Amino acid sequence: MSDAADPPITLYRLQACPFCERVVRKLDEYDLAYHSRFVEPMHSDRNVVKRISGSRTVPAIVDKSTGVTMSESANIVEYLDTTYGGDH
Repeated sequence: MSDAADPPITLYRLQACPFCERVVRKLDEYDLAYHSRFVEPMHSDRNVVKRISGSRTVPAIVDKSTGVTMSESANIVEYLDTTYGGDH
């Protein structure tokens, strides 16, 4: 993770979540600066995630540079490939 003061991407995640780690690997692959926000393990307590994405599922990202907010690791990885991938 880059040490940019205010990275445009915020990743909402859980500790040891394989779906979250999949997104982290993709962010690192593209050398994207991001801020990790670790959320409550209890699904019903993830109100911060629900406020930003409409759902309590993680991972979720907010990309201020494109205005995109989304959840579901497969969707996020596809978005990162499409938006930041070298062959697009």
